[in-house]
Amino acid sequence: MEALELLSPVLDPTVDPASLPCVSAGPELFFSELPAELEAAKLLCRPCPMRAVCLAGAVERQEPWGVWGGEVFHLGEPIPFKRPRGRPRKLQVAPVPAVIADQEAKAS
Repeated sequence: MEALELLSPVLDPTVDPASLPCVSAGPELFFSELPAELEAAKLLCRPCPMRAVCLAGAVERQEPWGVWGGEVFHLGEPIPFKRPRGRPRKLQVAPVPAVIADQEAKAS
């Protein structure tokens, strides 16, 4: 189901559907697996006139994934951001030696 189909019952007649970012950018961006692309989709939602309606509908339908109303959804709940695939690191990564040398040179 496309975003336009979901919004059509509540779409303001003064709003041109082609001007909505979810319609013009396409679903690939709003349902991407890449966190950076989802953040880009969230930015596109900011000026959208249907943002509040879209978000309310997604919460009501408990959308399983994607960007709806400027929020990332996972398992029916809005989350602040999507983590990249894989396990998070257990320990901090040691700084690169070149960076340490640059910092020591600046401190001298």
